[in-house]
Amino acid sequence: MGNVIIAGGGLAGLAAAAALGEAGYTVTILESRPFAGGRATSYPVTGSGGETATIDNCQHILLGCCTNLLDFYSRLGVAEKIRFHKTYFFIEPGGRISTLRAGLLPAPLHFAGSFARLRFLKAADKAAIVRALAAIRRQWGKRSDLDSITMLDWLAGQRQTATAIERFWRPVLVSAINEELDRMAAAHGFQVFRLGFLAGSDSCRMGVPAVPLGELYGGDGWRRLPNVRLETRRTVTAIDGEAGEVEAGGERVRADFVISALPFERLAGVAPGLGVDPGMFEHSPITGIHLWFDRAVTELPHATLLDGAIHWFFNKDRGRYLQLVVSASRRLTPMSRGEVIELARRELAGFLPAARDANITKAHVVKEVQATFSARPGLEALRPVSKTKFPKLFLAGDWTRSGWPATMEGAVRSGYLAAEAVTRAAGRERKFLRPGPA
Repeated sequence: MGNVIIAGGGLAGLAAAAALGEAGYTVTILESRPFAGGRATSYPVTGSGGETATIDNCQHILLGCCTNLLDFYSRLGVAEKIRFHKTYFFIEPGGRISTLRAGLLPAPLHFAGSFARLRFLKAADKAAIVRALAAIRRQWGKRSDLDSITMLDWLAGQRQTATAIERFWRPVLVSAINEELDRMAAAHGFQVFRLGFLAGSDSCRMGVPAVPLGELYGGDGWRRLPNVRLETRRTVTAIDGEAGEVEAGGERVRADFVISALPFERLAGVAPGLGVDPGMFEHSPITGIHLWFDRAVTELPHATLLDGAIHWFFNKDRGRYLQLVVSASRRLTPMSRGEVIELARRELAGFLPAARDANITKAHVVKEVQATFSARPGLEALRPVSKTKFPKLFLAGDWTRSGWPATMEGAVRSGYLAAEAVTRAAGRERKFLRPGPA
């Protein structure tokens, strides 16, 4: 079949490797870090008492509509390590809880019953949201300007109330796209609701890994694909697209094909001949806050927190260890570790009554300043496709034109698209991309 070198062992590179390895190609992944997974990884942290805990750098979730990510997990034999939840919890300041859950009605009405009972929205807010959701269904695939306007512009055009924007649209979309509504292309907001919430009741299931991320992408799954080799601590410093050569650790390695799955900020220095301008992208940060308490502070598995700086919490260990997530966290980036922890402690006490008297025994803050690219209007047409001007070199990465924003599904899609491009160049075309919900 031929041999392939993949530069970068994040989800995009791993997905390309899994697809090509299963198709019979000999694949070598060169990863600069001592582990695979890129930004979707886990590592040990040690507390003041010397105890060690394994944490994820940030909570990564998926929806049932992420068909390619689920396919990738199946290829690695780890699909059963994803725990799916059908109920979404929303907590207001003061602790009042509302739930959103698909009912018996067919899509797109499957949320109608629980949506009508949401207590954090008034009747006028709900009516406005229903009008906008109906507009998304009508306009999906028909409007040509959705990549040139922001989601906030579109919502204003749909006469959304301020409460509907702040308590419904913003919590869902900022978490999903990792960008604020006034910076996010409306096309991406449409995609989240059309595919994740309106397409079918299974599409909205939220999947949360039941094990540390490192266990999903570690060595066990790759034993199913013996012709795929992962070499860690191998930093790629140059890619020669014309010759199909990669330089790593002072050694030049040649292959039939090369896939660069490097971040856009690194690619220009490694392969300047490609002409990829990293200046057309900007980053959007994510902050993960890990808090361990001396007692259980909640029984909920997860929740969206309304009206505050903290967007979500995930219950990692019987209510005593919570992982908090702040998407598009520019406000938190300049804050010190202590300031972030204090903010989290203060806000949690306002949402969870049991947290008011609980003591934090350990805390850890992870700031992913370069977590994703900013899905701004006008960017989609500039994102490069898998094929490059060099016949032996292809691109993957959530920043390439995958059809999705910077999500795990987008990363896997990009890897599959690059793998398909390799098979076409080899004269043995294969399809790996799985269709999503209609």
